[in-house]
Amino acid sequence: MKTILLTIILLCTLSVSYSQEIKENGTIYINHPYINAVNASVKAYLAKDDAANRKIYADTAKFWVSGMGMSKPMGLNDMLKTWDADFDKYDSISLKTVGYPDYLHYVDMDAKVVQSWWHWSGKSKTTGKWTDVDFVEFDVFNKDGKISYETSYGNFSSLMN
Repeated sequence: MKTILLTIILLCTLSVSYSQEIKENGTIYINHPYINAVNASVKAYLAKDDAANRKIYADTAKFWVSGMGMSKPMGLNDMLKTWDADFDKYDSISLKTVGYPDYLHYVDMDAKVVQSWWHWSGKSKTTGKWTDVDFVEFDVFNKDGKISYETSYGNFSSLMN
């Protein structure tokens, strides 16, 4: 009797374990206008074109960058100043994609995120040494199709030295 009861419990447990419904949480795109927007923001950064970036980012956009000593996210105006300051400190700045970006459209909360991988490089105007930073960036888009939040993870502390 114990064997039959244990067998039934085991079968029920296995049945429940393997009968979970498969459910998608969204779609991943390799080509999308939001990916184009992120690429356009990089192009505008390299051209020091703040006006172009103001069209891509929401007025209320927030930015957080690892290694920059940020206790809280900064706003668009401060980020544009930070980007412009890169060109005061470095020559020959380049920003190249590593792999390819993905646009993730999540079902939950209708979240719209582009994740991309980059290699930043520049030559210090004071030391003549090259600085390289590999990083991943996450750009969140709002309902108006503008970037509302940007987070970058990499060793950006090397840009501070």
